[in-house]
Parts: sequence; structure tokens; C-alpha cells
Amino acid sequence: MRMWMLPPEGMCRKHLLGEHVELHMLLGSMRRGKSIEGFLSGGLVDPQQLFTRHEELVTEMARRGFKHTSSIDACECASLAACYTGRTSINIVANAAELQRRCPDCAHLMQAESAQRNQTLLI
Repeated sequence: MRMWMLPPEGMCRKHLLGEHVELHMLLGSMRRGKSIEGFLSGGLVDPQQLFTRHEELVTEMARRGFKHTSSIDACECASLAACYTGRTSINIVANAAELQRRCPDCAHLMQAESAQRNQTLLI
């Protein structure tokens, strides 16, 4: 499981949908009381951001015309994440470099998204 925590607009279909599925897997593990220690210590997940990140991904999925039918509850996420407060740190810069290395489609989208953001700042 991994939360990339990158702008969803800069992720290819495979990685956008993959992270979405992994968020549901993380929530399921937390519901069942399964250990997520390895993911926490590896800086791969942040339970505190689970609901917010899910909503970011769902917004991008809708923008791309994907149908979403697997909502999650904000209160449940907050309750389950409470015991992990302050225990996570996701390196977004390292994640961006890793995803660009792994996926040429994401690399292209990230560059386009960055160029769009820079263009907007110039206006």
C-alpha cells in the first residue's frame, strides 16, 4: 500500500485508480486491526490523510469521467486514524521522483501539470 500524495491531475489512469484501491485496502486493514507498521515506518501511508486523499482522488476520477461508487466515511477514518497521530511522514518529493522513474505516462502528466500551474502563476 502506498499513498503517493501527489497532485492527482499528474497521475496516469493506472496509478490514480491504483492509489484509490490502496486507500480502500488501508481502511480495510485498519478496520480489521491489522498491523500497518511496515507501511508507517516506510513512510508509505498516513492514516490521518486517508479521507482527504480519497476525496482528492475521487474528484479527479470524476473529472476524467470515471464512475465512483465506493465512498468512505470521514468520521470512521478519523476514529481509526486517531492512534496513528504524529507517526507518519510521507516524502512527496521522493514519491514524485519515484513515480516519474517508474511510469513514463505519469512523468508526462506531471510535467504538463507543472507547466500548467506555472502558466497560471504568470497570468
